[in-house]
Amino acid sequence: MLLELTIRQFAIIKELKVSFQQGLNILTGETGAGKSIIIDAIQLITGGRGSIDFIRNQEDKAEIEALFDLPLNHQVFAALPELGINSSEEGMLFLKRELLRNGKSICRINGQLVTLAVLKEVGQWLIQLHSQHQHQQLLTSEKQLDLLDAYGELKITELKKDFFNLYNKYSLLKKEAKTITENEKELAQRVDLLKYQINEIASAKLQSNEDEELLQKRNKIRYSEKITTNLKNSYENLANDYGINDLLSQTVGLLEQINSYDPELNKLYEQLASAFYQIEDVTAQLSIQVQDVEYDPKILNNIEERLSLIHHLKRKYGESVNAIIEYAATIETELEQIDNREVQLQQIQKELKQITKEIAEKALVLSDMRQEYAGELSTAIVNQLRDLQMKNIQFSVALEREESANGLEIEGRYFHLSVNGLDKISFLISPNPGEPLKPLQKIASGGELSRIMLAIQTILADKDQIPTIIFDEIDTGVSGQAAQAIAEKLAHVAKQSQVFVVTHLPQVAAMADHHYVIQKNIENSSTYTEISYLSEERRIAELARMLGGVEVTELTRSHAQEMIEKSHSLKQQK
Repeated sequence: MLLELTIRQFAIIKELKVSFQQGLNILTGETGAGKSIIIDAIQLITGGRGSIDFIRNQEDKAEIEALFDLPLNHQVFAALPELGINSSEEGMLFLKRELLRNGKSICRINGQLVTLAVLKEVGQWLIQLHSQHQHQQLLTSEKQLDLLDAYGELKITELKKDFFNLYNKYSLLKKEAKTITENEKELAQRVDLLKYQINEIASAKLQSNEDEELLQKRNKIRYSEKITTNLKNSYENLANDYGINDLLSQTVGLLEQINSYDPELNKLYEQLASAFYQIEDVTAQLSIQVQDVEYDPKILNNIEERLSLIHHLKRKYGESVNAIIEYAATIETELEQIDNREVQLQQIQKELKQITKEIAEKALVLSDMRQEYAGELSTAIVNQLRDLQMKNIQFSVALEREESANGLEIEGRYFHLSVNGLDKISFLISPNPGEPLKPLQKIASGGELSRIMLAIQTILADKDQIPTIIFDEIDTGVSGQAAQAIAEKLAHVAKQSQVFVVTHLPQVAAMADHHYVIQKNIENSSTYTEISYLSEERRIAELARMLGGVEVTELTRSHAQEMIEKSHSLKQQK
């Protein structure tokens, strides 16, 4: 569960730290007090989209921290090592996110820096949010199919995983086959280009590192006069009478006469003798180098032409001779693959035939299993909705397979295939007797959507490992008996999970295991939000406010107390 939440410099929240408990946590307060801001902060700490608009005025950054206490066998702890995150032996998970003025985020899990994508991946295991926006998602076929598959739990999950792997292979093979069989004109043009490039590079007969060696040769010829002059002068400085070699020879001779008298002198003699022999060797090498230097305009011209050719090839194929050679090897491989495309196509078609058979079998099994669960889910939702004061409701999870000329062949017919399988889903509803079933998105009101989502969540409560569920004003548009039914259903869900509910309905607030009030205050011309945990007496006052508006009377207080006592009795009975 979410054990502790800390928010700093976030919107109108200066600093807020609050501890939460298991069960049904109710959040109430006046409109504009900041209830939605706290939900926004929770969304952000689990990887939601951020904005610099969330940062409190005149502050550099906003910070959100959340501490979760989870069972050691929770699935998130199995995922953490794969993401490179150390997990706590005590079952604690600490998340932190900072929003900066430059629009970036700094995210940490258990103190380790992580990307926003990793924070979001971990967050999906921790918190599930239901709001009016999420209810609109209920109108999409993707969300409806996800809910059906969630009801099917592990059986469908494992089957979907196998199907998904097959679908990826199937799609890749179809793409490869299409690439080979289509665009023949473009392929022919590509072949001509590759052959031209290969011939052009091959005709140059390039050698590895040739450009660097040619540059060295060119410099040696281009500056031959200066090289010769400096070599001769260097040789003469060493070899002439009374030059360095002559003087060194004399010095070595002098030290040789006395080196036996003192060990230190012997060391100096040996060092100088070694230097003398090395310099003699250098002198000999200089003599050879002087003879080797020559200026040949013809050779220089050949080198310049060769370098010009290499420069031309570099502009087209690579930054160096070695890069050009590597490019040539790459396009030769590509040309070979294109030349062998018929063989490749036969192999791909063979594999495609086999995998098409496998994916058709998997898709049918998945579809049949969904059909089975669709009936069960329809009945379960109807039962829950009747508890939520929708007595005459008819509800059906309808599945169909859409035929398509270019689809997957199954028993002589062709059906549209997607990453989700063969099924096209639709939640159908008839709120009133005598009316035909129609798609949910065409006739359901906001209040009906709220109750349908709550019904589904109640059904899935014992199947879902997500420890914390948030309902953000899902009771909008309902009142009376329906409001009381929603309150009781939320209390039921809270027996399985930690539940947060942002509400304006006193019937829902009365069912709280833990009640928090959110208030907006002004101090020194600065607005800030604070949250308080309500004692039993303060709960009565807050409930009376919700019942009576601005003026709280003894009658509303008495009614509030009666509602709380009744809620205690209802929860004990259930």
